[in-house]
Amino acid sequence: MFACNSAEKSESTGDTTTTVEQLPVETNSASSANAGSSKGEQLISGSDCLTCHKVDAKIVGPAYVDVANKYEATEANIEMLAGKIINGGAGSWGDIPMAPHAALSTEDAKEMVKYIFSLKTK
Repeated sequence: MFACNSAEKSESTGDTTTTVEQLPVETNSASSANAGSSKGEQLISGSDCLTCHKVDAKIVGPAYVDVANKYEATEANIEMLAGKIINGGAGSWGDIPMAPHAALSTEDAKEMVKYIFSLKTK
């Protein structure tokens, strides 16, 4: 992330002009995680996921906060849940199967899972 932009700016201070270079802004890990999850949120919003899932309430499938609270946010779980998004699945949340999303890339599915994990409340 950059503050404003990464271009150099000139600022006038009295009779002299100094050049100030904009440097990257340091972010903490929570901010970085939220920034990374925004892509996942956009992917979910642009897909058919919200037909069966809602952030905070069960529809056909579980609420995203329930998924986030059930699984630890590990690389293995991100990989496993991304696979379930792509390949579909059944049994973890009841008898109704989740349709596969085979056209979705593994990276996009992982971004979606990261967004879901950002909703963890426990």
